[in-house]
Amino acid sequence: MYKIVRKKVLNPTITLMEIDAPMVAKKAEPGQFIILRVDEDGERIPLTVADFDRDKGTVTIIFQIVGATTEKLNHKNEGEYIQDFVGPLGVASHTEGLKKVAVVGGGVGCAIAYPIAKKLHSLGCEVHSIVGFRNKDLVILEDEFGKVSDKLCMMTDDGSHGTKGLVTDALKQLIESGEKYDEVIAIGPLIMMKFVCALTKQYDVKTVVSMNPIMIDGTGMCGGCRLTVGGETKFACVDGPDFDGHLVDFDEAMERSSMYKPFERSKHEAVCNLYKNA
Repeated sequence: MYKIVRKKVLNPTITLMEIDAPMVAKKAEPGQFIILRVDEDGERIPLTVADFDRDKGTVTIIFQIVGATTEKLNHKNEGEYIQDFVGPLGVASHTEGLKKVAVVGGGVGCAIAYPIAKKLHSLGCEVHSIVGFRNKDLVILEDEFGKVSDKLCMMTDDGSHGTKGLVTDALKQLIESGEKYDEVIAIGPLIMMKFVCALTKQYDVKTVVSMNPIMIDGTGMCGGCRLTVGGETKFACVDGPDFDGHLVDFDEAMERSSMYKPFERSKHEAVCNLYKNA
């Protein structure tokens, strides 16, 4: 059993939890993920490590409430416990040797982008963070990004916070202004990562994407995170989650990920009704 030592609502659909898990915290690195079960009868779901504190022995997760399990998890409070918390899993993000990087995050993907920006900053890398949300009510981790970024571009679709526009607008402006990046790291919705890669390919800038959005089982056994990278079949949870974005077949990945949405929505509604009637 793993204790929830801190819980914070970041916006109406996204919650942060800090979990007492010293063995996981000891080994965790940015880009990796854990698998948890809320209770004995719960399903296993992968969630990215959003932060960790080796001294305190805690691991932070940030999750969006979209399905039955995340709905159940969100009903847990500080001082309560979750059944399983296993990890770290996946291949850690490459950060060594990079001198100047643009980290691009969209929506809940910012929870994955932040620890990478933090690690790069600690290594002395110049970090330009570009983070985007639909509106100001959905903004998360702005202060955290500010502390680890040499330059921070806050973008919202409707202009209610930061600058109006898409993350690709800000990235294009930076590149065309003369910024030279060793690498662009993009993490967010599949469609966002697709268009970031389409942009950076024009300027021949190496781009790494995190394919966490298509992970389901977290072990490679379900095949749900299967994707094509450079003409070869890969599994996001085993071979990744980071891949060369210019080689990823995003159209295939988006078609595959949409297959599970109706089932996920129906299970979420069932759990919501269960709590309402309790």
